Amino acid sequence: MKTAFIYSDEFASYSYDPEHPLKPIRLKLTYDLIRSYGLLDLPNSSLIPAQKADRSEVALFHHPHYIQLVEEANSGFLTYEWGLDFGLGPGDNPVFSGVYDWSLLVTGATLQAARLVQQGEVDIAFNISGGLHHAAKSRASGFCYFNDVVIAICYLLQQGKRVAYIDVDVHHGDGVQNAFYDTDQVLTISLHESGYFLFPGTGFEYEIGKDRGRGYSVNLPYFPGADDEVVVYGFLEIVPPLIKAFQPDILITQLGVDSFRTDPLAHANVTTHGFCQMVTEMREFGLPWIALGGGGYDLHNVARAWTLAWAIMNHREADLPDELPADYLSEAGRLGLQGTRLRDPAYKLKTQDRNKILKELEKSVKYIKKEVFPIIGAG
Repeated sequence: MKTAFIYSDEFASYSYDPEHPLKPIRLKLTYDLIRSYGLLDLPNSSLIPAQKADRSEVALFHHPHYIQLVEEANSGFLTYEWGLDFGLGPGDNPVFSGVYDWSLLVTGATLQAARLVQQGEVDIAFNISGGLHHAAKSRASGFCYFNDVVIAICYLLQQGKRVAYIDVDVHHGDGVQNAFYDTDQVLTISLHESGYFLFPGTGFEYEIGKDRGRGYSVNLPYFPGADDEVVVYGFLEIVPPLIKAFQPDILITQLGVDSFRTDPLAHANVTTHGFCQMVTEMREFGLPWIALGGGGYDLHNVARAWTLAWAIMNHREADLPDELPADYLSEAGRLGLQGTRLRDPAYKLKTQDRNKILKELEKSVKYIKKEVFPIIGAG
């Protein structure tokens, strides 16, 4: 089995805003931890320098006028007052110096991963910068300017591939779902905190697609507080049967870690235990696999979780000592991060609280099994 890690030091040269929760430095921190563990020197693994996408590749999904607008914002200033109509401006999607270059680099890295896997050069490719799943055709949303996931899937569809997309970010993968809501060539599955409580306010179990796509959009929302046991239960009940029935040519996963209990932007209680269980299940599907990053606003969580994910992809998870390497701890300390262990301590909600959340999740599981499973042919 061959794997590829897509990366560039240039990722860390961009900054949304000093106060913005999405900090690209988290990507360098992850790279540093992976390197410290020796996971970039594996015999069947390659480190691939990330390259920018070009305009024609971005146009596989985004409207040319919107692409031009993001390009004009690259200076850090946007002259058009109506930039706000396209989601650009103060708040979630600031206009910052290099915003276009940043977006091209993230998108290009995801397309590199897609090409490597589609052409059979590697079995698994991981772009930790990718997974910006909220951007719409002509609108920035949720810290996302270009939707690298959708662009990669469009490329794969051009190659005649059937694609399954699994999203475990705490926020609903609305941009990806909406792009393929009416096709049966893409199966989108999103597990996330319920839209009743969290941005983007969508992703309810009854959103199952339309026309030819009916049954090919799957959402499993969970209530605030969900822990490893709850989220992994939902994953195992829904995801493996659907993947087995759909039989995709290629798997794409968005491995957001903002579902972790210390993340500042959500209310879930996932730890490395539950996260690694889900990533291991993804590996066991045995499919050509494009793995992407996603959300995660506790920098220490991001580095630890995606290091574990990369280890799982390479069957090296058992080899990693739990004590974090000294050089990583030194860098983390400079960033004000605390914690010396790779893996989280076990965490479980009180039984009464977990049972309440599990009861609500079981309603969604039941709905999906009744309304979606027969369409896909899942048992």
